[in-house]
Amino acid sequence: MARSCGAVQNYFRQVDLFPQLRVNQAQLESQTRALRQGAPSDYPTDIPVVVHVLDHSDATTISDAQVASQIEVLNEDYAGTNADLSKVPAPFAQLVGRPGLSFHLATQDPAGQPTTGITRTRTAAVDFGVDDTMKKRSSGGADAWDTTRYLNLWVCGLRGGVLGYAQFPGGDPATDGVVIATAAFGRRGSAKAPFDLGRTATHEIGHYLNLSHIWGEARVPTCDDTDFVGDTPNQLGPNSGKPRFPKVSCPAAPNGDMFMNYMDYVDDDSMFMFSQQQVERMHAALQLSRSGLGAGLPVPTAG
Repeated sequence: MARSCGAVQNYFRQVDLFPQLRVNQAQLESQTRALRQGAPSDYPTDIPVVVHVLDHSDATTISDAQVASQIEVLNEDYAGTNADLSKVPAPFAQLVGRPGLSFHLATQDPAGQPTTGITRTRTAAVDFGVDDTMKKRSSGGADAWDTTRYLNLWVCGLRGGVLGYAQFPGGDPATDGVVIATAAFGRRGSAKAPFDLGRTATHEIGHYLNLSHIWGEARVPTCDDTDFVGDTPNQLGPNSGKPRFPKVSCPAAPNGDMFMNYMDYVDDDSMFMFSQQQVERMHAALQLSRSGLGAGLPVPTAG
């Protein structure tokens, strides 16, 4: 089974429903280029997460422990402390970026009340499409918490083999967040190989923080497409499975594809790095369009 991400499909759907998206993204891109002339320094680094679990049966498919395992993965991958980072091939080792971000389950809900950071909803829907219906109580889902302050993450069955999708910055605030399939969430419980190490959420949150797929977003991939990042080599479309290094798909990239990048389509155990300029791009998104994350919310103390 190959990885399938619905973020680009969702983007084009949102362009039709929320025309302001193109305007917002053009503005964000211009601001991002300007920020990269100097290092952005004022952005949230500890991100509160609310996980909306949607179950079709009385017996929950996602335990609290499975939710915790997903948060652990995010904290490893976005701090650059994941053990498999040591597997990065030598030609790319000097390009490794460490975002320096952490994630925690929200401890306070939008009304100011204590929370576990997990909501649970019994739904009549067996699964959902890439259409945001899981984000609305009226269509069998769960309403988002304030999307400017919380990273909303929905976990549910997804149709068509899609493992997850995210909303890029600049879209409709009412539907902002990330969706992960039950079978690709965390690293225990319902997670199924080869997508059972929690990397689908790592990939989708990359989109949420304004990263494109590493090969670009053209509907017909070419070696001339861009992911708006200068230190990721050009690549002719997505890789899948467990490629062997080096794998060269574009002549202008003699070191081959950076297929171990989180923004490719390989299996969970074959992706384990961001690049430095991807990190710069995420930091810019946090300073610009995601600057409200965590505003006014308590940050858990260690221990």
